[in-house]
Parts: sequence; C-alpha cells; structure tokens
Amino acid sequence: MLRVDDLRVTVGAEGTEAVRQVSLTVHKGESLGLVGESGSGKTLTCRAVLGVLPPGATVAGGRITLDGTDLTTLDRRGWDRIRGGRVAAVFQDPASYLNPSLTVGRQLAEQLRLKRGLRRGETRAAAVELLEAMGIRRASAVFGQYPHELSGGMLQRALIAIAVAGDPGLLVADEATTALDPAVQAEVLELLADLRERRGLALLLVSHDLAVVAQVCDRVAVFYAGEIVEQGPTADVIANPRHPYTEALLRVASLGDWRRRDLAVIPGRPPEPGAYPPGCRFAARCGFATERCAEPVGLAGVDDRVVRCVRAAELALVGA
Repeated sequence: MLRVDDLRVTVGAEGTEAVRQVSLTVHKGESLGLVGESGSGKTLTCRAVLGVLPPGATVAGGRITLDGTDLTTLDRRGWDRIRGGRVAAVFQDPASYLNPSLTVGRQLAEQLRLKRGLRRGETRAAAVELLEAMGIRRASAVFGQYPHELSGGMLQRALIAIAVAGDPGLLVADEATTALDPAVQAEVLELLADLRERRGLALLLVSHDLAVVAQVCDRVAVFYAGEIVEQGPTADVIANPRHPYTEALLRVASLGDWRRRDLAVIPGRPPEPGAYPPGCRFAARCGFATERCAEPVGLAGVDDRVVRCVRAAELALVGA
C-alpha cells in the first residue's frame, strides 16, 4: 500500500537536513507505528506522505509510493485526487481541523459528495450511518450539531468519520489520541483497530507512547534525531529491543504497571538539526557508547529487524 524509500526532508533556506534515509512499508490491512521524542522526524515523514509539509520544508530526496503512484511527482491537482480518497489523516486536536461555523453533518456530507459522488438527497442518511459506525450515539442529533457542542472524544470520532468517508486505503493518525483522557483514548484506539479489520485499512500511526503503539500496531519504527534507529515487529521490539534508544523509551513508557511512580527519564537532549554528530546521534545520551560509536553507522539487519547501532548484535538490552 505505502512504500517510502530513502526519504530525505530539508528545512529552511539553507536546506538543513531534518529527516534522512527513512525507508518503510505498510501493507494493506497492516498497521505501522512511528515512535520517538518530539522533533524526531515522525510527523515530517507523515506530512511528506500526505503532501502537506509546512512552509520551508522540502522533500529533497527519496521516493514515496502509494499503491503504485509516485507521490513525489504529483502536482496540486494530483494531490487533490489522492487526499481524502486513497489516503486520509486524523490529527491531535480535531477541533482545529473542523470548521466551527458549519455543523458536523454538513462537513461530513460535503466529503461524501466530493469523494463518493453521492447526491445531496443521499448524503444525510449515509453520514448518519457513518457516524453510527464510528460508535457515536444519537448520530442523527450529532449530525446537526456544531463542533463546539461535542466532547473531545466525539470530535475525534467525527473527524475519523470524515477521514474514512472517501474509503481510503491508508489512514495516517498523527498523535490522534494524545489529547484524550485514557478511557476515551482506549475507545478511539479500539475504533482504529476495528476499521482496519472491517475495511482492510492500512494504518500509519504516530505516537510518542510505546504503550499506544503496542496496543494497535503490527510493526514499529523508532525515530531519533531525524532517522530510524530500529524497525521490526512490535511485540519483538518491545520484548527484546536491539537499540539503546528503544530500550530507553521502554523504560519511560506506560507499559505494564501504569500506577508506578518511579518512571525513568532519558538524560540529555537530542541534537539539533544541522548539528548532528558524524557517528551515532544517540551516543551522547547512551550508557553503552564506546569510541566505535563516533564512526558513521547505517541500518543493519539484526534478528528479525533493522537497527542503526554498531553494538546491536552484542548488547543485552532489557525489554518490557
């Protein structure tokens, strides 16, 4: 469904490298989680896939293919055909992506007309049915309500309804549950999993929380300082991390006993774009670093995954 090969994204007039050598695949009905600290390149990668990079950011290299179509060659008209149809997205704050002056039903009906070609007389029934499929109670009433009249969880469900109205093959969920309370977050994650099963939807999910990824994703790609440092099956990565940064993320994640209060922290800060060291970008924060870590390092196969660490095969890291 989605293939990203050696993606490189630069920012600013000087072309500072913010994402480099990112390669990943997502198959039909599969879910891939992208995890890492803020600024690690997760969202820039997703926005490159969606063709909505912020001003000043540019795809400077690599290829992005969606179901056989090279997205890096599309003009605006081409993107208008792709977005909302073959690929859709939901984001962290649904209220920011809904028009406050229009009812939820009108915004959903517009999507049904544009992407599925329904007539005006057909859209209300189809929209209410879609809202009900998202687990929204009293969907007929919600159809006529404005965004400010709905809770955060209902807004996110409505936004997901709009996203899937065009029957996309790929859904990008960028921190879609971060602003929700834990109970509502669990419900939305369950909804995303159900959409995958019922619609054969491929899911690209961005999160800083490995616990969220563990709940819904088949595979995980761990980002650090603009590049992937580990990628593999989620259960295997969590049980047996091969990169020290993945192991550090597991120590600070909410996996296991969420009531514990002695959560660890990762000391230090990631390097700034444009100031990346020549070797491992995590070395300055890594308790396993040696002189070898100052040397350039690429991704290498270790067990059932790829890892960007010169010591990956020899380290005995503890998972969840």
